[in-house]
Amino acid sequence: MLLNRRISTPEDKRRYVRALFSTIADRYDLLTVVLSYGRDRQWKRRLVQLARLDAGARSLDLATGTGDIAFLLRARCARVVGLDVTRRMIELAKAKGSGGAAPSFLVGDMMTLPFPPKVFDVVTTGYGLRNAPDLVRAIDEIHRVLKAGGQALSLDFNRPTNRIVRVAYLGYLWMVGGLLGWLLHRDPDTYRYIPASLRGHPGADAMAELMRTRGFRTVTSYPVLGGLMAIHHAVK
Repeated sequence: MLLNRRISTPEDKRRYVRALFSTIADRYDLLTVVLSYGRDRQWKRRLVQLARLDAGARSLDLATGTGDIAFLLRARCARVVGLDVTRRMIELAKAKGSGGAAPSFLVGDMMTLPFPPKVFDVVTTGYGLRNAPDLVRAIDEIHRVLKAGGQALSLDFNRPTNRIVRVAYLGYLWMVGGLLGWLLHRDPDTYRYIPASLRGHPGADAMAELMRTRGFRTVTSYPVLGGLMAIHHAVK
């Protein structure tokens, strides 16, 4: 498929993802609500609750988008940074926080984080690692900026191990993504990127094992939506 070829190498995927999220930024919040059946905020709250943050924790939210998780973190601790590679996403996130205390937001790449080692207690990401052009490098960067004992938490679509479930799930995402892409952008491939990105992405168990091999001492995977989504909670 043409879309699969357009994300077949790390450099191709980097270019495609940057262009894609610039295109969809203003529709991003609507998309997350539709594709999660209105449960996206609930899942993000669960992710933040798993971290058991104290008020002095220093937190980083990667692929922050319009800042949903960053604002949930900010309600629990004073020092929060939200980072996203898409400038428009950061503009929208900053606009949400214009009325009071808010996280710090900046444009940056999770592949080359602009922070010294061992500075954060918690690193979170919602729908972020799947979009990294080089997954191992992204995990290594998260590990690098975490303090000893720090936590990494990720919410994302899962790639089911059962072949029948996987085929049905990816087919459903392809169909719905095509419909949404046509209705919102007159381009059915816009949101078909989601199932395309899942085809080469590890499932929940494989992701947990990868995080262990990259230096996290414990990794727990929590199924969400019957295993169609997953939360990973890793401790350095």
